Amino acid sequence: MFDPSLITLLILALAFDFLNGFHDSSNIVATVISSRALRPRVALILAAIAEFSGPFLFGVAVAKTIGEDLLHGEVLGIQVIIAALIAAVLWNLLTWYLGIPSSSSHALVGGMLGAGILEHGLGVVQIPGLVKILLALLLSPPLGLLAGFLVMRLTLWLVRGASPKVNSVFRRLQVITLISLGLSHGTNDAQKTMGIITLGLVSLGYLETFQVPLWVITISAGAIALGTSLGGWRLIRTLGGRIFRIRPIHGLTSQVAGAAVILGAALVGGPVSTTQVLSSTIMGAGAAERLSKVRWMILRDMAVAWALTIPATAGVAALTLLVMRSF
Repeated sequence: MFDPSLITLLILALAFDFLNGFHDSSNIVATVISSRALRPRVALILAAIAEFSGPFLFGVAVAKTIGEDLLHGEVLGIQVIIAALIAAVLWNLLTWYLGIPSSSSHALVGGMLGAGILEHGLGVVQIPGLVKILLALLLSPPLGLLAGFLVMRLTLWLVRGASPKVNSVFRRLQVITLISLGLSHGTNDAQKTMGIITLGLVSLGYLETFQVPLWVITISAGAIALGTSLGGWRLIRTLGGRIFRIRPIHGLTSQVAGAAVILGAALVGGPVSTTQVLSSTIMGAGAAERLSKVRWMILRDMAVAWALTIPATAGVAALTLLVMRSF
């Protein structure tokens, strides 16, 4: 039977997922491209394949956090979920157009909070789940910075005295770390869409309890992989060259550090911003070599976007819900 609400939910959720992959392709492949380890199209396709595989290998803990632990799903109507998705999609489109590497995770969380609170009041928020999400979002960037710094320092120590030929080794190793990063990104970010779709299925009565169906995992993984394969070139240029001039050693160490932080968070159900983590690991790798190497002011626009995302998308979601009510 044709259900307009279900069709709308799936279209918006998969659009958000696609834009997430399109947006975050910059984070996954920027260092590989900038260090000339792989050609751009090859890097994007390889990352997309890894992203599709990630959710099937490492579980759906993040989906549960987003879909079950943030708001009391038993009282949510489908309009709340749709309004949250509209806000997140609009924010992703705006920041892509402006070339600002913002956070899709923040956008979705802000949208859900704005629409949910407007509809049901503050009581709809599950405080432990909200604290878990905010801690993951807030702690992951400094962890990424520290991880990038330490991995770079360790690598520099290991190759001390090596000839410039070591760069060819770093380039080859970046293929492996790109796959690892793609797996971790697909595991963490695709699950946010799985969580919101499953929450919608519960709200519409298609599911009695929050259990992510296999078909939801498949279409979510496919949408984010497709977005990644097409690539967000505006953002690749921002992360790939404007922070500092990236060489193979920086690409390798930032990818290793980023994959560790993102996958670690995914395994414990912590949704993180790939944009924030990868930007931080790139900064950490550069700072480990020389603090003045990093163009720190480039990150000012990113920081402003990150600070504004949750309140902005919460407001857009609330306004969207008000408009939907009038119809």
